[in-house]
Amino acid sequence: MITGFVALYIFMLAAFTGYEIIGRVPTILHTPLMSGSNFVHGIVLVGSMVALGNANGFWQILIGFVGVLLAAGNVTGGFVVTDRMLGMFKSSED
Repeated sequence: MITGFVALYIFMLAAFTGYEIIGRVPTILHTPLMSGSNFVHGIVLVGSMVALGNANGFWQILIGFVGVLLAAGNVTGGFVVTDRMLGMFKSSED
């Protein structure tokens, strides 16, 4: 069982690592990398729905619901970025 302190430590380590990795990616690669990782956003959404389904108390349900909302927004944003990126490759017809 993971205690609160260990979970906080893992979260902080993951946040720092993610910030350092994303910060070193050249600007030109951000859009293709984000559009290529849409499946990861879908996995996060499924995981948050599973967590919400197993929630028992009010606070667990509230946190699970917020997680589902944020994950759904993440999925939607990923598809919007992909659509905009693909729109840049369309030929302009007058």
